[in-house]
Amino acid sequence: MRGVMKQVGAGLVLMALAATGTALAAQRPALADPPFKVKIDFNRWHDVPELYADMARLARAWPKFLSLSSIGKSYRGRDLMLMTINNPDTGPEDSKAAMYIEANIHGNEIQGAEVCLYTIWYLMENYGRIEQITQLVDERVFYIVPTVNPDGRQCFFEDCGNARTGQLPYDNDNDGLDDEDGPNDLNGNGVIEQIRKYVPGKGTHRLWQEDPRVMQPVPPGETGDYIILGEEGIDDDGDGAVNEDDAGGYDPNRNFASDWQPEYVQGGALQYPFQLSESRAVNDFLMAHPNIAGVQSYHNAGGMLLRGPGAEWLGELNPQDLRVYDEIGRTGERMLPYYRYMLIWRDLYTVHGGMTDWTNDGLGIISFANELWNYQQYFGSPELQKQQADPASPISSQRSQYFFGDHLEFGASYLPWQKFKHPQFGEVEIGGTWTPLSGRVPPRFMNEELSHRNMAFTLFHAGEMPQVNIGEVEVSRIGGDVYRVWVDIENPKLIPTITVMASGNGVVRPDLLTVQGRNVEVIAAGWIGEGRYANKEVARVRHAVTRQIDQEELDRIQLREGAPGQTTRTLEYLLRGSGEVTVTYDSVKGGKVTRKVRLRESD
Repeated sequence: MRGVMKQVGAGLVLMALAATGTALAAQRPALADPPFKVKIDFNRWHDVPELYADMARLARAWPKFLSLSSIGKSYRGRDLMLMTINNPDTGPEDSKAAMYIEANIHGNEIQGAEVCLYTIWYLMENYGRIEQITQLVDERVFYIVPTVNPDGRQCFFEDCGNARTGQLPYDNDNDGLDDEDGPNDLNGNGVIEQIRKYVPGKGTHRLWQEDPRVMQPVPPGETGDYIILGEEGIDDDGDGAVNEDDAGGYDPNRNFASDWQPEYVQGGALQYPFQLSESRAVNDFLMAHPNIAGVQSYHNAGGMLLRGPGAEWLGELNPQDLRVYDEIGRTGERMLPYYRYMLIWRDLYTVHGGMTDWTNDGLGIISFANELWNYQQYFGSPELQKQQADPASPISSQRSQYFFGDHLEFGASYLPWQKFKHPQFGEVEIGGTWTPLSGRVPPRFMNEELSHRNMAFTLFHAGEMPQVNIGEVEVSRIGGDVYRVWVDIENPKLIPTITVMASGNGVVRPDLLTVQGRNVEVIAAGWIGEGRYANKEVARVRHAVTRQIDQEELDRIQLREGAPGQTTRTLEYLLRGSGEVTVTYDSVKGGKVTRKVRLRESD
């Protein structure tokens, strides 16, 4: 009997615990994160097959919102994969402003693709959970190309040589041969390292007494014990030089049409704009999607939010467009610690034929290039920055990377010098090199923060793309069947529907303002000079404040300057007729909105 009672008692306890657990579980959603639909690790790096596999997983998980396709092929035949994010319930793609996001135009700048993948994942996982994210997905379109240079990206992970470039064969040393003398992994450890030779009293470098891993060039008039022989390799073509003609050798970000310059002015530009299949595919996509109103390109490194122009001789941007850039850039500085909002030619270096110069100058799209990762983020506190300024500190500028590598990455990011018998140079040492996944690339454990902050900056930019609304409409009878109709045209966002650059270049179709009604004639139309709300009563009395629109067809007005950002303008129509009228504002980048108006006195 006692055993039965014990079993009953235990059962009651278990039931009580289960009930308590159920009650606690009912409370947990308010405290715990909901489970992820798709689990992706952002504390590691994805090579091209892994990147594309995760994109496919996301597309399968959210088929309503995500569409995976290719915009073209790389030189080696890899797809340039595009993820389109659109909610079809709120309209087709071309009815909304679109944000084009790309990365990895330089193959060794790998973290940008991770930001792109994170952006797709985050938008989908938080749709319906976070109001702002839901609104962005409902109101905007996102075109995301995580790697514009998949050949270079894969080369980086295989450490096959010059991963920055694409892999189109290129004659770097002008000997009539392409890619005939690249680096060689002589010791077979999978990394191209440095070579040094010990020559006591006859060298150009010496070991630093504070840390023998650091090679210091000797001052003029002195001699050291080592000479640096360059990257690991041999003289493959027998011309006396080592590694002088690696794979590729051009710069994919110098092959766009804006201010393109030939090789003798801009190295790496190739023979003509859009010569590369990759840059040509990007441009073809941009031209086929005029609804793109924002561009973000991710690079590395240095912690910069860059805008054009790329060359000083192009002059400064016009004040209206510059105001937009300044507002977005300065907001970005607040969102991204240690990043600075900068001008390409002045604060970085001169670039001719750059991608974001083309999208701004050529296509009139507000465009940023983020240089991801700032080395100062290793030591992210004012106290540590003070210590860095002290030459005796273990985290002073020359020693800081070694300190970080030793204590936070446990030596995994540094390859020490090892003796090696070189077929041409004899006894040498190979090593003294940071792995490719260090320096310009953040540590894995810091990559998710980098991805989230940069995504948030780009989503802020996307949220400020134009979005036209028809606001308040007021109708009053002048006499007989003639009516005065006041229509508020609103663009509450920072970016205009047509930038000044786009208007000047004529690269965007004018916005269209139309009036349609079966029994209605437009007699006159014009903007209320100072805005309806400021001068409403004056405008009622003094019709002279209305600025006439110089159009013959007043029922279809072309607005070549579009709708300015953060403004409400009031259009006044004089209409003759009766019945219902449809007013439509149609903008390539700001969307299409309509309003039904009945010609009678307003209530």
